[in-house]
Amino acid sequence: MALKIKSIRGTRDVTPAESYKWQYVERVALEVARTYGIEELRTPTIEKTELFVRSVGETTDVVQKEMYTFDKGRESITLRPEGTAGTVRAVVETGLLAESLPVKVCYVIPCFRHENPQAGRLREFHQFGIESFGGSSPTADAEVIGVANDIFRRLGLNGLELRINSIGCPECRPVYNKALVAYYESHYTELCETCKERLRKNPLRLLDCKVESCARLTKDAPIILDHLCGDCAVHFEGLKQRLQVTEIPFVVDPYIVRGLDYYTKTVFEFVTDQIGAQGTVCGGGRYDLLTEYMGGPSTPALGFAMGLERLLMVMESAGCAFPDRPKCDLWLGSMGDTENIKALELAAKLRAEGFYVLCDTMGRSVKAQMKYANKIGARYSCIIGGDELEKGAVTVKDMDTGEGESIPLTADGVKAFLYSHMLDPDSYRLGE
Repeated sequence: MALKIKSIRGTRDVTPAESYKWQYVERVALEVARTYGIEELRTPTIEKTELFVRSVGETTDVVQKEMYTFDKGRESITLRPEGTAGTVRAVVETGLLAESLPVKVCYVIPCFRHENPQAGRLREFHQFGIESFGGSSPTADAEVIGVANDIFRRLGLNGLELRINSIGCPECRPVYNKALVAYYESHYTELCETCKERLRKNPLRLLDCKVESCARLTKDAPIILDHLCGDCAVHFEGLKQRLQVTEIPFVVDPYIVRGLDYYTKTVFEFVTDQIGAQGTVCGGGRYDLLTEYMGGPSTPALGFAMGLERLLMVMESAGCAFPDRPKCDLWLGSMGDTENIKALELAAKLRAEGFYVLCDTMGRSVKAQMKYANKIGARYSCIIGGDELEKGAVTVKDMDTGEGESIPLTADGVKAFLYSHMLDPDSYRLGE
């Protein structure tokens, strides 16, 4: 008996009915990145577990609960749960940081976290992200935020809210942590068990707890912006000024801390309430200490990642326009084997020009071929028979109007017809 194997819980297949939307979003993101001088970097899906323990943070939920880790020989290996750590490792290991700064890279990657699957949150998910190395000024922060803002604008997504905060640096954060611990210790019995542990190991994570009793306490917790050192305060004010001059609206949210330990100074999120409960579509911030901590030169850096599944959900909920799914430009039907060979010859030459052309590969009858051409929404069709081969001409039919036009049965003849009748050449020709 055949065994029907299903996909793993928390993963999903993206069928052709959806994949063209993914391609559109990824293409827009990469095009916007290019306008900022950001180039693509590709890193392995698997990394040494130590990479994430050291960078993401041993006390984070990602490391403690969510990573897919396995041993192979004497090595502990993890499927990447996020993109920054692997990117930092790559730019250090490959020597990119020895080149002229800034170094700005982007990526489109799958990530893996073992967490409870829900809308917009899967165990295998996909991110577009950028990482910028070298810039220490607020201008670098504003530029990185500008990339995300421009992507959303290009996609027609106008309902997101940018929230920013500063979580300080090694100089001022200990002062804030001390105030935070004092506050939460006075409410110790109200904390969830996880936050009782966080209070001892990583107080900043207390502000990120979603448990109702802990979330209530957050409203009256000390605010980190009141504890910033002079340098961090100046940096944050500089970021606000630059967002204003670049006309990017924002809200200061003193309770944004992000979920990973490597952040310093600026943190930010683009959030939405268009998919039910408020959700973060894009998040990021500055991590000035991470490259040195990972064995590289001391290099200021920052970046963001946006979840593509959640982004697509928000776009569809907001009614954003997607391009049409690609349609067949020409169906080359045939009446017999000799005619089918001719159709294949023409199809090869037309595809070389970038046209979307199909011919029969199933040995269907002419009637079945035309039914199929209609089903897939072909713009034009023709049937090559013995008479057409003998005369060297064929009638091309408009599938919407039924009107026909006789043209030479040659690649040049068909190309001339398609070039003169297609309204949007960029939609069917190969990219130039």
